[in-house]
Amino acid sequence: MIKQYMAAMGVEEAQYQNGDFDVNSPIDGSVIGSITLDSVDEVDTKIANAKKAFKEWRVVPAPRRGELVRLLGEVLREHKEDLGMLVSFEAGKIKEEGLGEVQEMIDICDFAVGVSRQLYGLTIASERPGHHMRETWHPLGVIGVISAFNFPVAVWSWNTALAIVCGNPVIWKPSEKAPLVALACQAMFEKALAKFGDAPEHLSQVLLGKTDVGNALVEHKDVALVSATGSTRMGRAVGPIVANRFGKCLLELGGNNAMILAPSADLDLALRGILFSAVGTAGQRCTTLRRLFVHESIKDDILPRIKSAYETVSIGHPLEGNLVGPLIDEDSFNNMQAALKKAREAGGTVTGGERVLADKYPNAYYVTPAIVEFDKQNDVARSETFAPILYVMTYQDFDEAIEMQNDVPQGLSSCVFTNDLREAETFLSNRGSDCGIANVNIGTSGAEIGGAFGGEKETGGGRESGSDAWKVYMRRQTNTINYSKELPLAQGISFG
Repeated sequence: MIKQYMAAMGVEEAQYQNGDFDVNSPIDGSVIGSITLDSVDEVDTKIANAKKAFKEWRVVPAPRRGELVRLLGEVLREHKEDLGMLVSFEAGKIKEEGLGEVQEMIDICDFAVGVSRQLYGLTIASERPGHHMRETWHPLGVIGVISAFNFPVAVWSWNTALAIVCGNPVIWKPSEKAPLVALACQAMFEKALAKFGDAPEHLSQVLLGKTDVGNALVEHKDVALVSATGSTRMGRAVGPIVANRFGKCLLELGGNNAMILAPSADLDLALRGILFSAVGTAGQRCTTLRRLFVHESIKDDILPRIKSAYETVSIGHPLEGNLVGPLIDEDSFNNMQAALKKAREAGGTVTGGERVLADKYPNAYYVTPAIVEFDKQNDVARSETFAPILYVMTYQDFDEAIEMQNDVPQGLSSCVFTNDLREAETFLSNRGSDCGIANVNIGTSGAEIGGAFGGEKETGGGRESGSDAWKVYMRRQTNTINYSKELPLAQGISFG
């Protein structure tokens, strides 16, 4: 099956067979490819090639650059099924989520094509007669993209579609847990290039490697922007290195996301939101719902319903109609079990969280989603575990709920379910949620392309995808033009 999908997308078999690094599917632990990893020396070569491409690509008119991204969107539409299935095999996502991720790629291509004709600057009034000022945006340089396993292709597309229309080449270091989809994306980008006709070589390149290769990309002085998606621990390493060389950084890191469930909420609607946000992608989304603050008056109503819904969730092979697939690997499973042990030691009541299907899939890690009931928020609940664990706590006062929601290091996604206008608007106000994403009557997961995606605090502060996120891939320039015959100075200064 893998060979069939890879061949359809234009990936030669030699690229993912007979290499020195095995790629395992989390579905059953089987080897689905063997790739050859890049060396640190090859990082320098690819960056040098990207610099050459930048000199040519930056002078191509932006709408023409947008045409390349439009063609990439066409290729992705043609191979949506192929790439979606490969995402499922390599990342363990259910089929709908794999296809949905590819649809995100198509959507960002559509968005970026529009952006290519809207790289707007400003006209600014000058205080000096016969002068005007303006602000313009120019291509930035080589863009390095480091992505994680959980969204193995969408993150690349968010960055690449915008970087390309903004006039930049891209070097992508995918997660070593999901390199095959990167090879497939590169092959489809090359298909778009062939249709485009006159783009420079090395506009998009892939680096396959481990931490040493990623470090070389991050440390290189000629990488103008590093866009890194991963853990807060990874961000703590990447950020200072890039800052030390005065490069730019776009960080998308952890998220300990919360929902406030108010007494006025539509509980049927909330239940659906909780279920998808908490157990979708086996709890391995950066926007996964991890903390639930329920008003004490409705806990006895909603919690049994949540537990019943959890019991109906089908767990198993992600391409056989199940709703929850596997964790990515054994380390993920061990981290989940360690977190549940700490929860029990802290007085929590744990429901679920056991390994299942071990007899059928001894080399894969399927689990039942876990619910942990705490009397109050504690350090266990404040720590993010990348697995399907939902910590449930109660509150009395809405301001108390907001305070507890914000009392974590991360600030990615948040939501409130309420039919009280005052609560909804307070949640979205400057004394409400401190997250980059704040929703009303919709869960923490499932962001659309049109809005900027990212968060505050230890989430990193970066923004990708929609709105004006394109600006991070460009450099800002302020211009003053004198069209008079005089040379007046600003601030009324007289000199000589």
